[in-house]
Amino acid sequence: MLSMKPILLVEDDKVDTMTVKRALKEVKVTNKLLTCSNGEEALEYLKDANNDRPCIILLDLNMPKMNGIEFMREARKAEMLNGIPVIVLTTSKEEQDRMESYDLCAAGYMLKPVDYRQFVEVIKAIDVYWTISQLPE
Repeated sequence: MLSMKPILLVEDDKVDTMTVKRALKEVKVTNKLLTCSNGEEALEYLKDANNDRPCIILLDLNMPKMNGIEFMREARKAEMLNGIPVIVLTTSKEEQDRMESYDLCAAGYMLKPVDYRQFVEVIKAIDVYWTISQLPE
């Protein structure tokens, strides 16, 4: 990523979290990775003015307490996501999830591949796109 702001990963699965960390390291993304295990934790993180605003949010949809769609709905309503791209990174192939994500202004919707090499390619694509994109400071 071009910015040195942190990346916020909202993911409840510990194995998926470790996979994202490993893939980011392999792709040589040096941004600090912050993690929240559900939408409620992510909202609390964003509400705290002492926390660094992330340059991007990688968001799972299927989580306990508050899922990714509910998180985006609440965060957009409170204008917490202004200027922060949200990439949905999920196993959900449901058309309804994809439509709702884009209706809530998700910047992308990517399926989590089961194969690690393919997962690295997804992370690489995210990194390349958001490195060349001009984001507001």
